[in-house]
Amino acid sequence: MVVVQSPEILESYIRSCEESTAAISSGIPVIDLSRREEAKPLIVKACQEFGFFKVINHGIPMEFLEEMEAEALSYFKLPQMDKDKSGPADPFGYGNKKIGSNGDMGWVEYLLFDACPVFFSGIPESLRELVKEYVKKVKKMASEALEMLSQEMKIGEKDCLSRLINDDKSDCLFRLNHYPPVRHHGGSVRRNLIGFGEHTDPQIISVLRSNNISGLQICLRDGAWVSVPPDHTAFFFNVGDVLQVMTNGRFRSAKHRVVVGDGGEGEKSRVSMVFFGGPPLNKTINAVSSLMEEGEESSYQEFTWSQYKTSAYKTRLGDDRLRLFQK
Repeated sequence: MVVVQSPEILESYIRSCEESTAAISSGIPVIDLSRREEAKPLIVKACQEFGFFKVINHGIPMEFLEEMEAEALSYFKLPQMDKDKSGPADPFGYGNKKIGSNGDMGWVEYLLFDACPVFFSGIPESLRELVKEYVKKVKKMASEALEMLSQEMKIGEKDCLSRLINDDKSDCLFRLNHYPPVRHHGGSVRRNLIGFGEHTDPQIISVLRSNNISGLQICLRDGAWVSVPPDHTAFFFNVGDVLQVMTNGRFRSAKHRVVVGDGGEGEKSRVSMVFFGGPPLNKTINAVSSLMEEGEESSYQEFTWSQYKTSAYKTRLGDDRLRLFQK
């Protein structure tokens, strides 16, 4: 369980959430992976308009996902002193409240893994083996989505994007997040507490799956925050900063956050699993030339993933990381 050090610290995380947080269940792009040809243009449109989409009929068995979720919850229910043996996250391992090294805090505890390969000591072998299998399955699904993007946009060979996350030296991560229930000292449930602050994902693409508890919110182009109805049978994809650069801004990196108690569900724990598909550290990131129109110039400076990652890790969660690389 996450332990708050003082009421003042807790209050500092509260946000009013006065922005629009209406559910957009009818507006979220839904991609049916079992209908590949129909899905291709829909994925492109979703990446252009939202930077975010939901995937159904993905082929990953629910029994496996439920087993993974149960094993993760079992870990997070361990005594705090046992979980602390797996931390602090530096960067991999167990973390509690502290997100990164630049002062960001949230109502969350987590396990962060290097996904190529999956490893760090201090967690049960049963959980480690499930994480390995989960990463394998989700990376395959992410690769399929990236290949569909490549084909629809005619930007090169089928695997020109997917091979960036499948390379032996790919810098992929996997994160298990646990957002425990939040209560006042009098026992009533707090709502609209920031579990994970607003940010974009710096990698190419990220794939999220959570239990059936609300909390995920995305920011639309007009700046309005909207709540994403949970669906434990589906996956949610986020465009990352790298893909925004590679498409020269045609795709948008989706800003998102997690609010604990969103929708009045503050009495229940939220568990999420996130795969981050990153390229090799030495990969040069620039706009794909085949996408560029005649006379079009790149909006961003050329950089390696290592350079961008180093820069991103020096910022706060809500900072505009790409601004530093704009021309």
